Amino acid sequence: MSTIAATALRPSARANLATEIWLLTLRRAKETLREPVWLVSGLSTPILYLVLFAPLLSNIPASLLGATSVVQMFMPGMLVLFAFGTGSGIGWTIIHELDTGVIERFRVSPVRRVSLLLGSVVKDALMFIVCAVVVIAVSVPFGFVVHVAGMVLCLILLAVLTGTVSAFSAALGLTFKNIGALAAVVTGLQLPLTLLAGALLPISLAPTWLRVVAHIDPLYYGVEAARDLAAGNIATASVGLGFAVTVVLFALTVTWATRIFHRAVA
Repeated sequence: MSTIAATALRPSARANLATEIWLLTLRRAKETLREPVWLVSGLSTPILYLVLFAPLLSNIPASLLGATSVVQMFMPGMLVLFAFGTGSGIGWTIIHELDTGVIERFRVSPVRRVSLLLGSVVKDALMFIVCAVVVIAVSVPFGFVVHVAGMVLCLILLAVLTGTVSAFSAALGLTFKNIGALAAVVTGLQLPLTLLAGALLPISLAPTWLRVVAHIDPLYYGVEAARDLAAGNIATASVGLGFAVTVVLFALTVTWATRIFHRAVA
């Protein structure tokens, strides 16, 4: 176990929940930096979408897409895909830690179980923000216009979404304890949730029945809010609803995941 993790396990660290979370966040960050191939792989996916997929939409009138340009419509949805992907990977790490005995060592430590969860959640959220800023910078030459206030709020919204997916993935890892089962659930949910949310194309282009069904998908509200924010429209109903749904979903998911951690790391 790393030095940071060992420090987090000392009784003195229990005096401050924020300190525990920060130390465990640093532990997760160091793990990621030791294998930079994952950072490169994570960054390459949204960039490939931008370079290879967005041009396929160039013949569609921007007005039909509800945006000033194709890339202005496409980028927010692609960032939602990126947020989902960034948060979903922690479950595999948790299963690896179960297999290698790391979780067993945490069972005899004084560290709060919620800190174990939130350390991973905060790391994934911060990693998303850093990588998303790089992706946004790359998108500017493609015609993406950055409205600073809107994009700051958009990144905050999608960081909360990343944390929600991260908590969900971590809890599933502890529940299934099997990479195959975890992969089946996460990948099985990702495609329908992101397609139904209108991440790649606005759901307004869909038939009526699909537009109605989309409202049961929580990602739909995040995509709609992200598009408004990316366009610089902050005080809209879509933005308010997007934050409300995402924050409530985050609270519910973290509460459920914390209970899983308490049972699994008892």
